[in-house]
Amino acid sequence: MSAERALTLYEPTPPAPYDGGPSAAVEPSGERVAVVWVPDAYGRMVPMPKHLAPPPMERQPPRDLAPLPLLDPIAQRFIGAGIGGGALSAGVGWGVGEVVNAIAGFSSGAAMWIALAILAWRLPARALTGGRGSTVNIRKAVFKHSHFHA
Repeated sequence: MSAERALTLYEPTPPAPYDGGPSAAVEPSGERVAVVWVPDAYGRMVPMPKHLAPPPMERQPPRDLAPLPLLDPIAQRFIGAGIGGGALSAGVGWGVGEVVNAIAGFSSGAAMWIALAILAWRLPARALTGGRGSTVNIRKAVFKHSHFHA
């Protein structure tokens, strides 16, 4: 750096004192309206008469930070009812199907075998063996003669 270039400091001129202009009429402090400072749309604080200012914001109650369930309890009940109702319907349908299948199986298979057993029990043995069965017919005849001897 050369010696000719000296570092110059910036010294701003002091602001001129506020000149209020012609003096205004004096207001007694009892008649003066209370003023509050509120932020405007751009974030600057502006004065406003207190009776025109918006009401202060109410403090929010603290939030409950406890973890919530994954599903709402009412939704859990609906899901449980849907799953339970579906299982009930499936069980009832399966049971009715089993009963219908048993009736169909009984009518086609077991009833036929029962009918054949009854017919075989009712047929005489002679018809099955062609008349040479082991059936023996016993006839007992009693002849009684009365004799009167005097």
